[in-house]
Order: sequence, then C-alpha cells, then structure tokens
Amino acid sequence: MEFAFPWPTSQGEWLAWSSAVVTLALGLIFFLAPGLAFRILRLQVRPEKAAAIAEGRGRMSGFYLGVSLCCILLAQPWLYMALGFSWLFTAFGRLLSMMSDGANTPFNWASIIVELVLAALPLAFVFGFLP
Repeated sequence: MEFAFPWPTSQGEWLAWSSAVVTLALGLIFFLAPGLAFRILRLQVRPEKAAAIAEGRGRMSGFYLGVSLCCILLAQPWLYMALGFSWLFTAFGRLLSMMSDGANTPFNWASIIVELVLAALPLAFVFGFLP
C-alpha cells in the first residue's frame, strides 16, 4: 500500500482542512508552550500545583493534536465530523458555563464565536453544505 498526502481538492474540504490546521496550531501551543497557552486562555497555574502544566501538555494538547493530525493526514469525512463535533461540544460547554457559572464575559463571547466557526467548517463539508 502506498501512502500519499491527501491534499484538499474542493473548497469545502479546504475549509474543513483549515479548521484542522487551526486546531493543530492550538495543540502545538499547548504542547510546546503551555504557560503561554494558559495566559492566552486567562488561566493561572499555582506554583504549588505545577502538575497543572502537565494537563495542558497532555490532556489539552493531546486531543487537539490527535484529531487534527488524523484529519490532515487521512482526510476522511468521519474524522472531520469528529473534529467538528468536538468543537461544537466545546462551544456548548462554554455556553453552559456562561449561563450557569457567571462566566458571561467578552472573552467567552469571542471564544464561543471562534469555536462555532471551527465546528461549522468541517461539519458543513461533511454534511454537504459546502462543495
């Protein structure tokens, strides 16, 4: 079996691929510079809880890197669907937090818009809304 890099061929696939690339970039930031990533997300690690950095490098970057690399390297509709639904549930979780935890801030509104766009691009491609 020969392996070839699946380059996007349609506009919809390019948009879905772009969502995967943005997700990959976020995963790399969490993996390589978790302190910077936490500052961007306005999270603070306590000095006595340095293991929290491991959460950024492991748990947070792991999903971002794993799903996005699979989408980029394999370009399968089910993988793009997983990427889209992951971002959709991220946005839903943020919305729940905004409604029930008092996290209704401009930062969260901007974040939810970005998350919904990153969800919509691969899902629109998978469900045939984009050519």
